[in-house]
Amino acid sequence: MLLDIIVRVRTKFATPHRIHPMPTTEPSDRRFLPTLRELVRTYQTFDSVSSEHIRSLGLTTSQFDVIATLGNTNGLNCRDIGDKTLMVKGTLTGVLDRLERRGLIHRTPHPDDGRSTLVQLSDAGQRLFEKIFPEHLAFLTQTFTLLSDEFLTDLQHQLTTFRQALIQNNPNNHHDDN
Repeated sequence: MLLDIIVRVRTKFATPHRIHPMPTTEPSDRRFLPTLRELVRTYQTFDSVSSEHIRSLGLTTSQFDVIATLGNTNGLNCRDIGDKTLMVKGTLTGVLDRLERRGLIHRTPHPDDGRSTLVQLSDAGQRLFEKIFPEHLAFLTQTFTLLSDEFLTDLQHQLTTFRQALIQNNPNNHHDDN
């Protein structure tokens, strides 16, 4: 996953107090480091700003991710929720437990697969989704409307190209190519 790679590289090489020395490479091989640093800084800023807004809505980012993922569905099994939210099983279980205690989701045996659980928004969860999802989109829209359609299209293309290069160069990584 791109975020995992960014975090690993940032942790290893891009922090001010390096634990590990930079690998020995020719200067021309390091021309990507300013770009990588800016990509990490941009992600961190986006995550911080977005998370702060989500917390103001009374949820953690993980809880918001689950509610947003379940919104407009008839429910999903835990594996699908984990795949869509990029949460590992242990983290997802804790998030689901807390949402269930708040009465925002319910879990039932999956009607088509007795081995799995169907997770659905409760009526209260659906009402919350219908309130907070548009609020968060409106919040994000305030920033993205400052950017031109051409810029956003170009950025999307460049990020897709970068992600595909990461995938191509790391064939053993399991990833979602969506």
